[in-house]
Amino acid sequence: MTFSGALKLTAKELGIAVRSPVVILLFFFTSHIIMPLAALLLSSLFFNDTDLITGFVLLFAGPTAVSGFIWVSIYKGDKALGLTLILLSTILAPLIVPITLSVLIGEKVVLDMSGIAISLLFMVVIPTIIGVLINEISKTKIPKIICPGLDPLAKICLILVIAANSSVVAPNIRFNDFLIWKIALLCIFLTVLGFILAKLTGKIVKCNEEKSISMFFAGGLRNFSAVLTIAVAFFPEVTALPTLLCIVFQQIIAAIMGKLMIKNK
Repeated sequence: MTFSGALKLTAKELGIAVRSPVVILLFFFTSHIIMPLAALLLSSLFFNDTDLITGFVLLFAGPTAVSGFIWVSIYKGDKALGLTLILLSTILAPLIVPITLSVLIGEKVVLDMSGIAISLLFMVVIPTIIGVLINEISKTKIPKIICPGLDPLAKICLILVIAANSSVVAPNIRFNDFLIWKIALLCIFLTVLGFILAKLTGKIVKCNEEKSISMFFAGGLRNFSAVLTIAVAFFPEVTALPTLLCIVFQQIIAAIMGKLMIKNK
């Protein structure tokens, strides 16, 4: 998914995206401070279980999703900014997630920095470098040839990732349990809130439409693989429930919110 998007980028475009500190800082403020705080306050109103509340905070403290890059491409957003936000959010996750949990919940979490770094290299960094190099060296010729085939493949990969994650968690989700529905409704509300906040942030800094789209999807989506790994490794089973349920709904919400809040092109 990252490679197919990076093929359309140049090193200059990535450099320009990195030199947008106000946009990047506001993204981190809304996505990694406001949203975890909102998750803590709202989950505390509806649940008395500390582990479940931790699950909500963990979910919305996690890094943005790589799948957001596909949505940015679909809606013709600023792909360089989208990739930059994904990269920085993932790189800083080992610092941001433990600090957020420590401040808001009081939980001490030590993450596998080397494991996360290796995952990051193969998931984002290496595909980005290869994609940009191919685009630069071929002067856009190779991307024009292979992207018409790669772009649909990337979308199919996204479907397969969601299906794989959902099938693994299926035995843990019983839709005849009222608690499951209660958690699901709060997950949906918080996810929608994340998209709305990201949209408002774009308006506050008066971004152009392309940058606003990138912030919109980066702010609304979460990397479930990273969050689920932390939840399972360090917390009781119930902590993973918000993430498990969000896997089912997140991409559907992204599609609906994109349709409602972004102008058709």
